[in-house]
Amino acid sequence: MIFEHEIPAGSRLYFGESAKAKREIERIGSELLEKEGFEEIATPLFSYHQHQSIRDNKELIRLSDPHNREVTLRADSTIDVVRLVTKRLGRSTQQKKWFYIQPVYRYPTQEMNQIGAEWLDGKLADVLDVTMSLFKALDVHPVLQISNIQIPVLIAFEFGIPLEWFASTQMEKLLGTQYPWLGELARVQHREQLDAVMKKVPEVLRVELEKMKELMDACHCGEQCVLAPLYYAKMRYYDGLFFQCFKNNTPLASGGHFNNDDISAAGFALYTDALIEERIKGNGR
Repeated sequence: MIFEHEIPAGSRLYFGESAKAKREIERIGSELLEKEGFEEIATPLFSYHQHQSIRDNKELIRLSDPHNREVTLRADSTIDVVRLVTKRLGRSTQQKKWFYIQPVYRYPTQEMNQIGAEWLDGKLADVLDVTMSLFKALDVHPVLQISNIQIPVLIAFEFGIPLEWFASTQMEKLLGTQYPWLGELARVQHREQLDAVMKKVPEVLRVELEKMKELMDACHCGEQCVLAPLYYAKMRYYDGLFFQCFKNNTPLASGGHFNNDDISAAGFALYTDALIEERIKGNGR
């Protein structure tokens, strides 16, 4: 039995304090991003291309267009923003920096509001600076986690370890391999630990590990920054360094560098719904 007041699990309703918090967060985000030189874009709710973004296609909500071609609800904004700017807007704009404020949808009824940005030909360190500036403007102080998707990919290719072990975080299997250095990498969180392990890991991994250290140095986050060398992102398009931001184990943002159809870009997304809860909790103290 469905009651009149019920909404589907995972969908969103904002009223009173939550609606006010949402409007304020989005106002702060849009004003700061415009100040940083980003222009706004709102992409269609329906897309033909979401399979390029999501690793598990079972998360897509599928429909059909009038010609019986498969479309899905927007499950991720990144690829659509880059594709529409480069392929549809084309020569009509030279703008490289774009931001969006819109929800994405995952199967079966999950709705997630985001504030995100994509910087064509941008550097991840610069995108990360913008991300942390947004958190500062919102008076939120998360822990930054830096990872590099090339590390699990290289380990899988060079040493025959299933990539799925990384994707599903099967740490007991990673710790039980014949490679002691892999167990040590799995435990790395801080710069000093990574420096100690660097001497033991195969040479093929050292360049990618150094990239993590360089991004850590560039972000100036100190103790609020941790490393996760073996973390594997769910997004198909990340090709190297990426990051996540947490507070009390709650994800607040993610971002990374990617290539799509020979277009290089870096971007991020803040999770508006988690920020609303954080703001309401802060107002209640």
